[in-house]
Amino acid sequence: MKKPELLAPAGNLDILKIAFLYGADAVYCGTPDFAMRSRVGFDLATLKEGIDYTHSIGKKIYVTINAFPHSDQIAKLRRHIPKIIAQGPDALIIADPGVLAFAHERYPKMPIHLSTQANTTNYLAASFWKKQGVKRIVLARELNLTNIKMIKSKAKVSLECFVHGAMCMAYSGRCQISNYMVGRDPNQGQCIQACRFKYKMYALEEEYRPGQVYPILEDESGSYILNSKDLCMIEHIPDLINAGIGSFKIEGRLKTEYYVATIIRAYRDAIDLFFLDPKLYKKSRTALKKELSKASNRGFTTGFFLEKPTKDSNNYQSSKATSEWGYIGRVIGYDDKRKRLKFEVKNYLPVNSKIEIITPRRSDDPIVKNPSTVIKKLYRDDLQIETAHAGNIVEIPFTRFVPKDSFVRVKLI
Repeated sequence: MKKPELLAPAGNLDILKIAFLYGADAVYCGTPDFAMRSRVGFDLATLKEGIDYTHSIGKKIYVTINAFPHSDQIAKLRRHIPKIIAQGPDALIIADPGVLAFAHERYPKMPIHLSTQANTTNYLAASFWKKQGVKRIVLARELNLTNIKMIKSKAKVSLECFVHGAMCMAYSGRCQISNYMVGRDPNQGQCIQACRFKYKMYALEEEYRPGQVYPILEDESGSYILNSKDLCMIEHIPDLINAGIGSFKIEGRLKTEYYVATIIRAYRDAIDLFFLDPKLYKKSRTALKKELSKASNRGFTTGFFLEKPTKDSNNYQSSKATSEWGYIGRVIGYDDKRKRLKFEVKNYLPVNSKIEIITPRRSDDPIVKNPSTVIKKLYRDDLQIETAHAGNIVEIPFTRFVPKDSFVRVKLI
């Protein structure tokens, strides 16, 4: 049994480095042109730096060109693809068949991964794409484990699946609500996430029984009928592997460095624990899921993997991603002589706050416990203070060494 690849989102160069520091095997990223996230923080220069860094540590990086361009954009696309390939990525992630054909014909040695936007749901389609030169298929999210296993068996192609993160209400992300409402095309990376909006719906009237009205207002605050809970498969690592999934993909190119670090380290621990000792992994699943809940989320669902989603797969109360813990700072250094931890504060932080520290993954430790404390003293420029605010550089007494680029979170509730 081969370890699956753990694939992390990288919205910018800093998050790319954090993803690897916390245990990712590979990252996926893109520039604003022809990617499904037009607000990412890469340009050609930082992409090149990211690719060079990735290869220097023996990891892989895949670049997205997975939007659906219109005909008047093809000339720009023809100029864009050679520029991306010149940077040296390990693969391109493509959805549009015309874009795929163009890239494969002109650059046959460049591996191509088929985006989930291509909606691959069966082994006939997977076999077809394999014949077109696709090396890996990112399957549609609407598949259960039995269907995934069948595709792997029949098509014999490398498979990648999303295993954690925000779920789109549309079929494999092919949504048009944003385009309809404000003219921003989700299939060209401009989604406004209309599925997270609050809607007020007062009644439903059937076509064939005019006047017979069905009230559907849930409460005075409105309804979030399109708002899916977040996908979470950390309790089902063996099932994913047995289905033939070779790459576990984490959603979140618009997420923070803290979010990516937390999620990646938890899945790194889960995968490594399973391969070290399946019984130990089984015992640790609850703790690992609890760790994931300490990053912002909308509640968790297993999506389509185990059964068809039910009403319990949606969060009807709020679309806001929340947690009992909040990101409060990033470690700058540790003063071993004075036993003080130094970090930059990202939000309001008073004395007597309970904190936990998320440290980078160590290869010799399959699961890391988070050091914690209650802040009794808080220093800024060696002056004791009662509260700190965003942008402050502070120190707190801490007896244990903490490496740079660890993350500090605070108990909110």
